[in-house]
Amino acid sequence: MTTVDDDYTGHLDAGTAARRTLPGATIVKASVGPMDNNAYLVTCSQTGQTLLVDAANDADVLLDLIRQHAPTLALIVTTHQHQDHWVALAEVVKATGAPTAAHTLDAQALPVTPDRLLSHGDVVEVGALRFDVIHLQGHTEGSVALALHGPATGDVVQLFTGDCLFPGGVGKTWREGDFERLLGDVSTRVFDVYPDSTVVYPGHGDDTTLGAERPHLAEWRDRGW
Repeated sequence: MTTVDDDYTGHLDAGTAARRTLPGATIVKASVGPMDNNAYLVTCSQTGQTLLVDAANDADVLLDLIRQHAPTLALIVTTHQHQDHWVALAEVVKATGAPTAAHTLDAQALPVTPDRLLSHGDVVEVGALRFDVIHLQGHTEGSVALALHGPATGDVVQLFTGDCLFPGGVGKTWREGDFERLLGDVSTRVFDVYPDSTVVYPGHGDDTTLGAERPHLAEWRDRGW
């Protein structure tokens, strides 16, 4: 049985899990797989319905966490097409029957055809929870972030960024011009929209806030990564 630590700090050692409790939701963050991917189970306290952000790896661990903490898995969102974010997807879907969602531009690369295709500006509802879909291009063409807001969060935005935003910079890019596209999207669609109090939950590593990262935007642009 996977132990979930209720002393949530935003940092996880490899292979561990922790839970943050908000006024109307809980967030279980789990570190899975050899690349220390983060998977997130976000549960509506009113209804018990849960969103899984990235069935990244270690299907047995994720299924154990789902059985313990998310018996009503309402949806699985895959943030982008890179394999380390969906290794466990097919197995979790087979075991739970949960529907899946991803952005149109990354959908074909996934091992499970999404039941729902996401676009920028869409809203994903899971119980009483509302997540804004934010399309961010540059790391992949179809990367999405999800912003959970409203009374369930105590009006503090909870932002799940996949591999588009981390402590210390944006995600990795490969082709000429992609860094500029990604930083531009992150600047206009994230930093220009959400306040400094916004908590950032990345696809790997520790949590951060927009307030902690905002002063470094010009530095990121100057260094080019």
